[in-house]
Amino acid sequence: MADDPLSLTFAALADPTRREILARLAGGEATVNELAEPFDMSLQAVSKHLKVLEKAGLITRGRDAQWRPCRLEPAPLVEVDRWVDRYRDRWEERFTRLDEELRRIEGESNHE
Repeated sequence: MADDPLSLTFAALADPTRREILARLAGGEATVNELAEPFDMSLQAVSKHLKVLEKAGLITRGRDAQWRPCRLEPAPLVEVDRWVDRYRDRWEERFTRLDEELRRIEGESNHE
């Protein structure tokens, strides 16, 4: 796997469990135990997912006495949005041309 930030982010987002963890953290900090609650997997398995998210820069883990909260770091998601945005205009342009062509074809068939 490539070590560039965007590749690490996409690799981390490829797993549905990690996406669910990020969705949970979007609502605020949580401990590993709190994050593991809804999943039918060991704490060790959840910790492995957290390590992938942390390596991608999508989460950070703090330390507050005995409490080690995980928190979402949105910067890598902003980079994904910027990357996707570069292609969004092209996709929208192609869909607009497709709509125009479909209307033209529909208009021709209505005149026959």
